[in-house]
Amino acid sequence: MNMRRHFSKLPFFLLLSQVPALQAQQIPAAGITIRQAVESAKRNYPAIAVSQQQIDAAAAGIQLARTAYLPRVDSIVQANLATRNNVFGLLLPQSVIPSISGPVLGTNSLDSVWGSAIGVTVSWEPFDFGLRGANITAATAAKTRTEATLKRSQLDISVAAADAFLTLVAAQETVRAAQAGVDRAQSILQSVRTQSDAQLRPGADVSRSEAELAAARTQLIKAQQAQDVARALLSQFIGIPPEQITLSVARLLQIPPEQTISPLDIEQNPAFVEQNAIINQRKAELEALEKSYVPKFLMQSSAFARGTGALTNGTRLGGVNGLAPDTQNYAVGVSLTFPFFDRSSIHARESGQEATIRAETARSLQIATELTSRRNVANAALDGSRRIAANTPVAVAAAMTANQQANARYQAGLGTIVEVVDSQRLLTQAEIDDALARLSVWRALLSVAASSGDLEPFLVGTAP
Repeated sequence: MNMRRHFSKLPFFLLLSQVPALQAQQIPAAGITIRQAVESAKRNYPAIAVSQQQIDAAAAGIQLARTAYLPRVDSIVQANLATRNNVFGLLLPQSVIPSISGPVLGTNSLDSVWGSAIGVTVSWEPFDFGLRGANITAATAAKTRTEATLKRSQLDISVAAADAFLTLVAAQETVRAAQAGVDRAQSILQSVRTQSDAQLRPGADVSRSEAELAAARTQLIKAQQAQDVARALLSQFIGIPPEQITLSVARLLQIPPEQTISPLDIEQNPAFVEQNAIINQRKAELEALEKSYVPKFLMQSSAFARGTGALTNGTRLGGVNGLAPDTQNYAVGVSLTFPFFDRSSIHARESGQEATIRAETARSLQIATELTSRRNVANAALDGSRRIAANTPVAVAAAMTANQQANARYQAGLGTIVEVVDSQRLLTQAEIDDALARLSVWRALLSVAASSGDLEPFLVGTAP
């Protein structure tokens, strides 16, 4: 499957014209939702346009196959100035030396005369033992395959866009937690400095607090970097400049409710449907190949006229005699051709096609196995993610209490700065883990929906 070849036929300026259109999309004031991101990716991502152009090309292939039922009409009009020397003897078929009709005159002269010809030939194949119908079936199967490829591409891009959306949400939550960590580090540094200036705490506590603040800022910078990367990744799917992207994520910050997961129906998955379409296309091509070793019948009729300035006694009429086609003929007949020695090559091609069908059938089983494995992995990830998400709030509450107690002990002179900064790091990490745990549940639900080949249940669950 060569999508790139079909898409490259589009004028380059048409491709460029899509970019401003994508960037000009209206961004909702409340930010885009994950459903809007998915729908935008399905409309605008270039791979979708590639698949759509392939469908158009396949539809044109069907029309081309149907034209084989039409009669063939060939016509010619010709005028020439040539010598008329003719000799006995055989000349093997070739395309270099023009033929000469008429008697052998035994001359070898460079004198030339005018000649003309006009004619039309109609050829029609009344029956073909099913070959043309098989070619149409093969072309139709190719179109069905490209339509299945479009649906599979839409699913892949939808999953990728949704995953990029969740990745950006996770990055934003990490930035939020990291910023809270920086704020806490700054607060404790100010407190330590005040006590150090009052000779209540050693200067080493200030240095340790400054180091912790620098580490917290580094963590924040890394989180912001990851956020920018995630924003750029989402931008390629929705066609909005990264700096203009705002998200509506209220629902995604909550743990989704328990829901019944429908059984996996592999036959409805677009990847499996596409593979079956490939197998059907290969079978249709094999059928057309098997029907190609048949006689070819043609009903033909021809009407033509010729003119010449040469006579059979060797004399010339001179002037412009011969430019008018004044001698006419017609013919009606039936032709039969049969490629006797094509059987070996056709049989070899049939064997290759049968091997291709077996390979595609094996690949279909492989896809079914992979889809089943993905569903099992997604179910396991979903179960684990829910349990983790149920536990992280406990860790956040405990870390918050520990941080408060460490601060109180330090202010009372009973604790050390090490206890305070350790509790701060623990609280920041707990907050990050809590946010990511909730998003991990949504990501696992996305994986479950992707294995089923239908994101609609997942998108419905993300609605506010």
